[in-house]
Amino acid sequence: MNVYTRPQLWWRAAMVAVGVLGLLTGSHRIVFYTSQSNIIVLGYYAGVLYWMVRRGTTDPAAPRLRGAVTLWILITGLVAHFVTNHGENPLPGLLDGDPAALLANRSTFLLHYVVPVMALVDWLAFGPHRVVRWRDLPLWLCFPLGYGLSSVARAIAFPEVPNRYPYFFLDPTEHGYGWVALWLVLLGLGFAALGALVIGLDRLASLRPRAAAPATASSG
Repeated sequence: MNVYTRPQLWWRAAMVAVGVLGLLTGSHRIVFYTSQSNIIVLGYYAGVLYWMVRRGTTDPAAPRLRGAVTLWILITGLVAHFVTNHGENPLPGLLDGDPAALLANRSTFLLHYVVPVMALVDWLAFGPHRVVRWRDLPLWLCFPLGYGLSSVARAIAFPEVPNRYPYFFLDPTEHGYGWVALWLVLLGLGFAALGALVIGLDRLASLRPRAAAPATASSG
């Protein structure tokens, strides 16, 4: 198999390039979930690209981890759009007249929208399918929920740290920790539903008819 002719290689290389561009052209501190999830995507798919070239295969390494990575980056896009930006259309920001704001908006757009969509397309279009199991879902939730809990613990332990509360729903200043806990429960339920959707879409994608293998000439 000549892996360099396969769309999987170039799609994943483009995803890594877009993620790198987004991280390098904006001010993205590691304390934010957006930065962490995109770095995970970059690390995973960079490893996949190495695996594909080294082994001459289109199948990704650690395919069950791919499901978790897909969920984590989809959380980035959906929370950014619906929770922190309240569903605001991001496209006008891509034409901002201020060069600094324009660069920042384009960087954020790449990380919040382009990388998540590319990861979802990769999940649906390319195999292997039916590798992940429903029992994987609780493990997938450990990272986003652990991020929320560790962010609250960090704010308590280091009150003077910059970006003490990376997101408004982690800030107990006005409403208390019960309000933060409620947000974490609601987000956790949403993430679980999204993870179930990711697995369900994988099952549906596996039902697509596969292209027939090219016939080989008989010998003799």
